[in-house]
Amino acid sequence: MRLLTALVAMGLAASTVPLAAEEALDLGPDTKSVTIQTEDGPVEITRTMNDTQLIGGVLQPMIPVPGVQPAGELEVLAALQDEKARVVDMRTMEWRVKSTIPGSIHIPYTEVSMRLDELGCSGEQGKWDCSGALEVFAFCNGPACGQSPQAIRAMVREGFPAEKIHYYRGGMQDWLVLGLTTVENLF
Repeated sequence: MRLLTALVAMGLAASTVPLAAEEALDLGPDTKSVTIQTEDGPVEITRTMNDTQLIGGVLQPMIPVPGVQPAGELEVLAALQDEKARVVDMRTMEWRVKSTIPGSIHIPYTEVSMRLDELGCSGEQGKWDCSGALEVFAFCNGPACGQSPQAIRAMVREGFPAEKIHYYRGGMQDWLVLGLTTVENLF
């Protein structure tokens, strides 16, 4: 009992106990829960909003388009130091000004198909030549944010090579939870 009291005092046990005020969220577009069989009987896996999440949304796949590579924090850090790579914040401006990854550039998901020239392509929307494409590390608000997956689909549709896109699915949610440095008020 002392251990439980100590864990609660440190806030470590609180994340495992659902609170009545938490908002129920969908797992996926058409999935509210998944029931699995365990040795102790069925367990329903659900998802609720809590204070470590930036947004609700639905869980995104690790690979939003075939050929896209998943990336974690170490790969993002390496990309920030690579002149042939761009770490791209694909969120809306309102999110970027709150906090972002230092060294990232901002191309909102709604604009990426018109701005591929900033990522090594030449031409214009609908007529891109991406033979000189840079390595792109795309992120948004985290595992339940659909902005960067939508942008990645638009990039590939416009001719950007999928194998040059790296999806940092953890995005700002994981970056913040891990205590990594952020910058604010970037436009």
